[in-house]
Amino acid sequence: MTATPTLPAPGTVTMYSTTWCGYCRRLRTQLDSEGIAYTVIDIEERPETAEFVEQVNGGNRTVPTVVYPDGSAATNPSLADVKAALAN
Repeated sequence: MTATPTLPAPGTVTMYSTTWCGYCRRLRTQLDSEGIAYTVIDIEERPETAEFVEQVNGGNRTVPTVVYPDGSAATNPSLADVKAALAN
């Protein structure tokens, strides 16, 4: 069975995250400073979502995993990567 990501609204992203992830906190702070809206899905609070993260990351639960409105995903993207993906 293939997990399906939650697709964000245009101009926003969905971030699969955990509460203890420093890279997740950093990206959230950067998105906030740029005014980019996002939805956070905690893969520990919602374990069924971890399957999608594992699919994107070769079986690993690597976060942040970001999903863009076009359905593409990126692992631990930089703010510049997020902005570029949303500009397309």
